[in-house]
Amino acid sequence: MKIEIKQLGVIGKAEFTLADLTIICGENNTGKTYATYALYGFLDSWNRYFSIKISDREFDGLLNEGSIQLDLQSYISDARKIVKSGCRRYSERLPHVFASSEKRFKDSQFLVHLDFKTIQPTSRYTRLMGAAKTDLFSINKHSDSSFVTISLLVEKKKLKIPEELLREVISTAIKDIIFGHYFPQPFIASAERTGAAIFRNELNFARNRLLEEMNSKEKELNPFKLLSKMYSDYALPVKSNVEFTRQLEDISKKDSFISDHYPELLDDFADIIGGEYVVKKDELYFVPKKKARVNLTMDESSSAVRSLLDIGFYIRHKAAEGDLLMVDEPELNLHPENQRRVARLFARLVNLGIKVFVTTHSDYIIKELNTLIMLNQGQKRLFDLAEREGYMRSEFLDPEKVRVYIAEEGLVALDGARKRVRRITFNQADINENGIEARSFDTTIQEMNRIQEDIVWGGSGDD
Repeated sequence: MKIEIKQLGVIGKAEFTLADLTIICGENNTGKTYATYALYGFLDSWNRYFSIKISDREFDGLLNEGSIQLDLQSYISDARKIVKSGCRRYSERLPHVFASSEKRFKDSQFLVHLDFKTIQPTSRYTRLMGAAKTDLFSINKHSDSSFVTISLLVEKKKLKIPEELLREVISTAIKDIIFGHYFPQPFIASAERTGAAIFRNELNFARNRLLEEMNSKEKELNPFKLLSKMYSDYALPVKSNVEFTRQLEDISKKDSFISDHYPELLDDFADIIGGEYVVKKDELYFVPKKKARVNLTMDESSSAVRSLLDIGFYIRHKAAEGDLLMVDEPELNLHPENQRRVARLFARLVNLGIKVFVTTHSDYIIKELNTLIMLNQGQKRLFDLAEREGYMRSEFLDPEKVRVYIAEEGLVALDGARKRVRRITFNQADINENGIEARSFDTTIQEMNRIQEDIVWGGSGDD
């Protein structure tokens, strides 16, 4: 899947392909976070903007006959139009994604490009809808069929569901079958995540106070207006982080497939943070390994512990194969050694089937990923070296799974412009078995080396 962004923030025009591991690096104020937030907003809500309508004839057939079959090919033939129209609708909603003025995004465009000539629906799909412990209707697609079967499981007169809702459920299922496997379920750890961790209790207090106001009989309040106002000043990814942090008690009651099948990865994560997160009686604590029976609140814990909180809870309790883990500046508050270890963690997640998307300023992360790519060449000498240095084969990276883009100024052709102009764009870095050519960091490192060499080996200067 290729993403194209036009006139978004400082970005003039940029394209990138979503790979198993996608990295955007570059200097400050080059649009990396803008691209990340726009991508998250789309993946979080694409189903709302894509439009598939169930005809009156088909819907009446379902109600009268109790079952219908819908030919997916009739919808697939319109896939290009559906995606184009959905991207236009989403582009119009970018001000809400960023919690900013419409004027700032009036020319912005977010576009998705799929290979429409080879688009294929998901192989199998089953969904049951019910109410009051009674199944009302089912939606099924078998692996050897291009048809979707919708069947009522109760008599028409007992189907107490608004027709518009039933149409919407069927439409959503069709969209999931045709497009769902192209768009991974996103989880984001924004750069503001440490603040959400510190003020978690205050967030719960504010929410409870809001609920009290909503239930107040002394005032005439619009509850939806209040809820909207509560987070209206924050971009969607920040809101998502706030909500995730606020719901940790419920989240911690479930285990991810990593917890069930790869507990050693969680042990390694605990080594990175030097302990573990614990939820006790609705309170969140960090328990250091070296200080038994000590429960630290988030404001008593290190910034590194807070920085990795969302990622830690995600991999232990939420992660599912096919997800997209998005991390804005994973190096935030981390020592260089832990930056290297987080890079290795990302590689393991990629090899377990979780896509990873990061923006970074960290040369340590890029160089560690380089090492994992170089170790993947399959030579015995490299296997021996990896074992000696403490690397695992589960961390090795196939360069074909990696895409790196450098956000930098370049010549781009804007829509309606007669000539190319200098704007921020994304340039793809070369990747091969020798690693990533990340020139975003090379210039700075070379200049630092030159200055230090001049200090040590330069002319005698003044005596």
